[in-house]
Amino acid sequence: MDAPGGARSVPSVTMNETATPAKRPGRVPTWLRVLIPTVLILVWFALFGAGGAAFGTISEVQQNDQASFLPASAEATEVNDLQDGFRDSDNVPAIVIVATDDGTELTEAQLADVEALRDDVLDVEGVVADETSPVIPSEDGEAAQFVASVAPGEGEEGSGVTIEEMRALLEESAIDGTTAAVTGPAGFTADLAEAFSGIDGLLLLVALSAVLVILVVVYRSPLLPIIVLFTSLTALTASVFTVVQLAQADLLLLSGQTQGILFILVIGAATDYALLYIARYREALAQHERKWDATWAALKGSWEPIAASAGTVIVALLILLASELNSNKILGPVAAIGIVFALLAALTLLPALLLWAGRVAFWPRRIARPDATAADPSHGRHADVVDDRAAGERGLWGAVGRLVSRRPRTVWILSTLLLAVMSIGLVRLDADGVPSSEFILGESQARDGQELVSEHFPGGSGTPAAIIGPEDDLQEMADVALGIDGVASVAVLSTDSPAGSAPVTEDGVQAFGPPGTPAPAPTVVDGNVLLQATLDDPSDSAEAEATVVDLRAALDEVGEDVLVGGPTAVALDTNEAAVNDQRLIIPLVLLAILVILMLLLRAVVAPLILIASVVLSFAAALGVSALVFEFILGFPGADPSVPLFGFVFLVALGVDYNIFLMTRVREEAMRHGTREGILRGLRLTGGVITSAGLVLAATFAALGVLPILFLAQISFIVAFGVLLDTFLVRTLLVPAASYDIGRAIWWPSRLAREERRHGVHAAPDTDEPSSEGAEAVPAEASADLADGDTADAAEPPRRDPVQAG
Repeated sequence: MDAPGGARSVPSVTMNETATPAKRPGRVPTWLRVLIPTVLILVWFALFGAGGAAFGTISEVQQNDQASFLPASAEATEVNDLQDGFRDSDNVPAIVIVATDDGTELTEAQLADVEALRDDVLDVEGVVADETSPVIPSEDGEAAQFVASVAPGEGEEGSGVTIEEMRALLEESAIDGTTAAVTGPAGFTADLAEAFSGIDGLLLLVALSAVLVILVVVYRSPLLPIIVLFTSLTALTASVFTVVQLAQADLLLLSGQTQGILFILVIGAATDYALLYIARYREALAQHERKWDATWAALKGSWEPIAASAGTVIVALLILLASELNSNKILGPVAAIGIVFALLAALTLLPALLLWAGRVAFWPRRIARPDATAADPSHGRHADVVDDRAAGERGLWGAVGRLVSRRPRTVWILSTLLLAVMSIGLVRLDADGVPSSEFILGESQARDGQELVSEHFPGGSGTPAAIIGPEDDLQEMADVALGIDGVASVAVLSTDSPAGSAPVTEDGVQAFGPPGTPAPAPTVVDGNVLLQATLDDPSDSAEAEATVVDLRAALDEVGEDVLVGGPTAVALDTNEAAVNDQRLIIPLVLLAILVILMLLLRAVVAPLILIASVVLSFAAALGVSALVFEFILGFPGADPSVPLFGFVFLVALGVDYNIFLMTRVREEAMRHGTREGILRGLRLTGGVITSAGLVLAATFAALGVLPILFLAQISFIVAFGVLLDTFLVRTLLVPAASYDIGRAIWWPSRLAREERRHGVHAAPDTDEPSSEGAEAVPAEASADLADGDTADAAEPPRRDPVQAG
């Protein structure tokens, strides 16, 4: 078949139309060719078994307490540490509230029923009776509450079992005309644990199902998708086994959200790497009769771009170790471990499995053998091999290439403008933190109960701010706190008091009981006392955080050794640390990835283009996400860590696809010139990178099945951003901008100054491309290549160390 302009077409395969016959690797004994893949498969099967068992224990090593993620330097952390000396246990308060449905006052009978309910709750296993408060009626008489002290429990469910039994008891002992709920810290913790309960089963099922559907559509084979999924799942089980061992040794922390991201990231990354290897293996099978030779050729052609992309993600993740916030810091090594196993599985287990399966893996599609293709060109119609250049030119990626070559400047300018318009949504981004009561999407009894508490009691009941300071300053600290707008009352911890604390007014510590009862003595630890300031607003509200800010500022005047902590302070310090992490981590990630790209592409201009494109893509994805969150999904805002995580994943993964594209472009440019190399690289990598993008978007979208606000937002941002990067940035923006600039993208490397490579004439970078011949190979070069030779046959072309996928 003749190419436009009379040039003879270049025989090609799906992913490498310019490939020359590969050198056959040195002769390897048959027994070794059997032993190597067998050992690899057995080792991975052992890891699969060990990791499968570890799945049952990963939830047991989780820590979802927000306070444990704060840096040691945070004021709330110091208060938490000092509070340990004032208490003998780690019990968590649970608030049981009962309120009338019609807004009338509770009757004597109803109050008696609430007292009876309290007695029943004391019998629930896990409730500490001597630390549970009496029933406290509200000032409006419409509600009553008591605070039950709940032991933290053991194992995966922890105190959740106790809360579940308490809620079941409330349903069984329902008081006519009232609504009852269990809320407070223990209630919210139980609801959060319930929300994460689907992370091991539902999340994996949805993610694997989505990937399976995509793989079946891509490969149209029943066996190959199973091999790929087994590879990805084995990488995940090995990751889980390693993470569990490190967590049990107290070498790292693990949270529920980190576990969810680990699952999705490993499945998506391992599948992407598998897609790239299989593309090389498929073309190698069309060039090599022996499966061993094809495997060797596929590994040589794929390991470098796969390793480079994995290394980029790993470096970006490990930079999170510089975070102040432990919840950000722990994601780095945990996710990096997952990427390492995804890389190892894709380059060892998958090749071993495919070596055993060979061409059968692609059944019912047929992979043409080298001799069959040469003897019968029509055989390509039944094989998974493209044998004519015109098919590529008439296909989707050929059409995209023609669009880019004809109007490169128009394409990249319009693409940039579209992304810039999407970025306008950033003005609506609210990432200043959300109330902990909004962490859970859907129903939450703890959230409903908190609304009842706020309606009838001070919003901060049961979750007071903690003030620790010298005993001599007790009264001054209390007076200052009571003078702050938003503080409802102050009490001092006292083991002498039946209630465990005693109220403090401007007249000093007050007693419980009839007039004349002596005031209890405050509990003193290392010369300090612990005051509890109940706030007017719910402890997780923005108003409560503003009160704590005022409280800290006022108490600083009392003394530098006066500290303010508690749940509200923990949230406040968490948000502040998250904002600091954004300012530090984002520039470090950009700098690290830029250096990697410069080393990989041996250029400066091309890496700058790639970095600018992924940053603009991230801004567009975040802008659209902000609008969707506010106007479509109605989310109350976002945690400050959401933009940071979105940035790390989108930039690292977005650069991955550009690495796959641009390494292939560089390889082709060394043979045919920059502009022709761009068109060839775009066409050759288009299908596999698009499939990889769809897989990664689908896996991250699976996070949305968990009713956790943070994960739902990360799910949408990353899934939408990956699709945007796959179909706009990598398909149009980067190729068009690179084509417009020409060979200068390789500056300062020698490739930027050369117009021919190994006797193959490069497309002139200074001329406007023609509409018909933009992708045509010079006739003499095409003829030589078609005959399986090159113009510089006397001197074999040097192999560039960077190979595209």
